[in-house]
Formats: sequence, C-alpha cells, structure tokens
Amino acid sequence: MASKKTPAFEDKLSTLESLVERLESGQLSLDEAMDAFEQGIKLTRDCQESLATAEQKVQILMTKSGQQTLQPLPEQGRE
Repeated sequence: MASKKTPAFEDKLSTLESLVERLESGQLSLDEAMDAFEQGIKLTRDCQESLATAEQKVQILMTKSGQQTLQPLPEQGRE
C-alpha cells in the first residue's frame, strides 16, 4: 500500500504563491476566491509550523555544539 506523502515546504510555498497570484488576478468567483483564501491560510500555517520546527532543530544542534544562540545573518551588501 502506497503511503500518502506530505508535500515538502517548497511545494507548499509554491502552491501558496500560485494561490496569491490567482487571487490578485481578480478573475475568481467569490466562491473560488474564498476556497483559495482558505487553502492559503492552511498552507501559511503549515509553512510557519515547518519553519518553527526547523528553527528548533537548528537551535538544538547549536546548543549541542556549544553555541548558545543563533547569530543574525549579515545584511546583503554588508559583510
């Protein structure tokens, strides 16, 4: 029996971007727009949860390696 695989973060983000484009086009009926909006909210929550989980894993790895906190990335253009 084949197991149903959860879409990867990148796939969810891509789908979310497509939904936003469809909503911004103004070509959807009200019902279609509401369905797209609901799907977008769910995808946004899923993506936020994935990012939070990844951040927790990084924090655990950093702590195990002796580094106590994450350092901010340098701003682009400044190094």
